[in-house]
Amino acid sequence: MNKLAKRAWFAMVLAGALLLGMAVVIVRYMVSAPDWVTFQSSPHVYSNGVMNSGVITDRSGTVVLNATSGRSYAESESVRKAMLHLLGDREGNITPFLLNEYGAELVGFDRLNGTYSTTDESAVMKLTISADVQKAAYAALDGRKGTVGVYNYKTGEILCAVSSPSFDPDNVPDIAGNPDTYDGAYYSRFLYAKYAPGSVFKVLTAAAALEEIDDISARTFTCTGSIEIAGETLVCNGVHGTVTFEQALAQSCNCAFAEIAGELGANTLTKYARRSGVAEQLHFDGVNTAAGSFDLSKAGKYETAWAAIGQYNDQINPCSYMVFMGAIANGGKAAEPYFVEKITRGNSSKYEASTEMTGRMIEKDTAAALAEMMHYAVENVYGTWNFAGLDACAKSGTAEVGEGKQPNAVFTGFVRNSQYPLAFIVVVENGGSGSAVCTPIISRVLSTCIVAMDSD
Repeated sequence: MNKLAKRAWFAMVLAGALLLGMAVVIVRYMVSAPDWVTFQSSPHVYSNGVMNSGVITDRSGTVVLNATSGRSYAESESVRKAMLHLLGDREGNITPFLLNEYGAELVGFDRLNGTYSTTDESAVMKLTISADVQKAAYAALDGRKGTVGVYNYKTGEILCAVSSPSFDPDNVPDIAGNPDTYDGAYYSRFLYAKYAPGSVFKVLTAAAALEEIDDISARTFTCTGSIEIAGETLVCNGVHGTVTFEQALAQSCNCAFAEIAGELGANTLTKYARRSGVAEQLHFDGVNTAAGSFDLSKAGKYETAWAAIGQYNDQINPCSYMVFMGAIANGGKAAEPYFVEKITRGNSSKYEASTEMTGRMIEKDTAAALAEMMHYAVENVYGTWNFAGLDACAKSGTAEVGEGKQPNAVFTGFVRNSQYPLAFIVVVENGGSGSAVCTPIISRVLSTCIVAMDSD
């Protein structure tokens, strides 16, 4: 009897282990099957290492990649170069993250039927990107290292995400033999680079001042060209004399913002940097952007002032800071960015993007006040003629990057026209003056954006 009972218990234990194992397998299958089916060794979806994944078009329907059998890029060489960091190359040096993320939808897969095809038609992925805007941005960079990003802060659609240098995947140059020319050509600066922001960070410091210093908008500041802080001299970019808070932002007065930083202190500046999300990663369409940084844990008064004007150890990712600009434009919250509008196979929809909003990055009244200050800068410093007739708000930055090197030119802002709700960022590495270098670039890009959006 005891033997029978023991055998029964043993059988129950084995049955329980079997059921548990089956449950683990089922759960793993349900969670991971799309990744398994698009794994690069799968013979069902890959030919010669290239995913047979359908067709990718830009927002206007222009084919930028045909991967139904091998890999065929756009007919235009300039489009091939401008789109490379979004689509990947043939050798696998640049990850085709869009294909990886949406591979299951593109190849035709579900958890019951496995890989399948209900039609002879290929799947089509339509991007929010405009090939014409990409081409214009890449041409405007004119061989200089850097990035241009533009997105619709109401919907989240990214129209432009150019990274330079790039190369033609149909005519790959000797990259290893020309390290200076092609430095960083294998990664997207828009998504994965981190830069010292320079004076564009003063927008965030201004936001903190608007909320924490009651009379800040009525204040004036005296700039003599430098200011002494904790025994050290912080130099301004000019001698501005007596300026208002609004003028201090427009003229990018280091002395005024160093004085403001002294009142705010490290803890308050850190609080606003965290709330704005400028030091955080963004996650969308299979992308994890680079995280920025803002760390004043070891900063004294001089370092805190230096950080408040966008130097010290400050770092921003272009995509993340562009979204912060979108939040200012949109009353404190912005649409989360995305590249993929939809995926279809014949008449069947396999994926369609939807707009999702960020959390609150800035208070509504603060955002409105900042927008007016940034518009004042456009009217009085950068020139309204540089913005394609649009109601633009902007801030420039000239970010020091080391002794003996030209500073990085940075320019960011947004458009308030309801028909073209666009936020933007431009970075030109070792470019020099932010406004002088970047405004011709963004002028050309915004003009092309208008044409692209009017054609939708």
